[in-house]
Amino acid sequence: MRRNHLSYPNSLFFTFNINRLFRYRVNITCIYIDSVLMMKVICTMAHLLHCLVIFTILIAMAATVTPITHQHFKEASKFYNSPACLSISEPYILCSHQALHVAMTIDKAYIRGSMAAILSVLQHSSCPHNIAFHFLISATANASLLRATISSSFPYLYFRLYPFDHSSVAPLISTSIRSALDCPLNYARIYLASLLPSCIHRVLYLDSDLILVDDIAELAAIQLRDNSVLAATEYCSANFVSYFTPTFWSNPCLSLTFANRKACYFNTGVMVMDLDRWREGDYTRKIEEWMEIQKRMRIYELGSLPPFLLVFAGNIVPVDHRWNQHGLGGDNFDGLCRDLHPGPVSVLHWSGKGKPWARLDAKTPCRLDALWASYDLLDTSFAFDS
Repeated sequence: MRRNHLSYPNSLFFTFNINRLFRYRVNITCIYIDSVLMMKVICTMAHLLHCLVIFTILIAMAATVTPITHQHFKEASKFYNSPACLSISEPYILCSHQALHVAMTIDKAYIRGSMAAILSVLQHSSCPHNIAFHFLISATANASLLRATISSSFPYLYFRLYPFDHSSVAPLISTSIRSALDCPLNYARIYLASLLPSCIHRVLYLDSDLILVDDIAELAAIQLRDNSVLAATEYCSANFVSYFTPTFWSNPCLSLTFANRKACYFNTGVMVMDLDRWREGDYTRKIEEWMEIQKRMRIYELGSLPPFLLVFAGNIVPVDHRWNQHGLGGDNFDGLCRDLHPGPVSVLHWSGKGKPWARLDAKTPCRLDALWASYDLLDTSFAFDS
């Protein structure tokens, strides 16, 4: 099994110039070695009292340093196409109209969930070698590290990384009821049509906090109507009014946007998207316009979901609920345990505050978190801090 050895320094070097604290200048160099929690102080002027004071200051500073933990993941088994699968030439799969294209976001906070999601897609696919993954990453992320991490666990995976420059969307993001929802990468799905090359006409978007237990090809094959841009699981029994503020509903210029539409809540964590129609309709700009209104008057509270509802609710192709059994992470405040909705299950989705990997690490798992754990590739025997 290949190891993804990271070339990060084991020591952080701090150079301090202490002046005004004493009658004369004291120059010290401190080496803080976090891996063994040791500290050495070298003083160029040997006054014991001064050294003790400086040492105390450095210990206090070291206590505020949060070590960055780099996770290492095990290599997944190789999966093979069934005999009935189409043969797609390897160099062209990332742009082939015959391939099944999957888009996801990947970042440091959710990479453990992303790796489990990728494994679940491959494990249950009848044609895993015909799947092309398109990963959206922050423009400031360490692309080389992410690429190496993915490749070491999935050596045969066809994928490409797409840096997302959030400078255009960041000014449009309003604070929501949970800080994780304010991450600019959470809005990257709005820009899929411009981030992905024009040779990709249709894509299946997946959140990072889910697993599939069925063949993804069945979901990707859903037919869109002539005027539809996306397909997703729709929940018309949900209280749609609650997704927007009284300010929105009391303003007829705004609320009339849902006139002549049977608007229902849908979850954006699993979507089949027609990128050609998205580009033609300039839907990115339409979503941005609602975000601009939100900056002027608060019309919703819940991150990137409400702008999608404002543009698409009532005009999507509904998908069977088994393809997005969402809400397993509880609500956005407490993240309490929840059971599955009645009916069959093809996708388990831990939307909400509670994530299965966090609850498992805290030794407070919910009953369904054990299902996610069977796809967890984290190598607990290879953990280190840098």
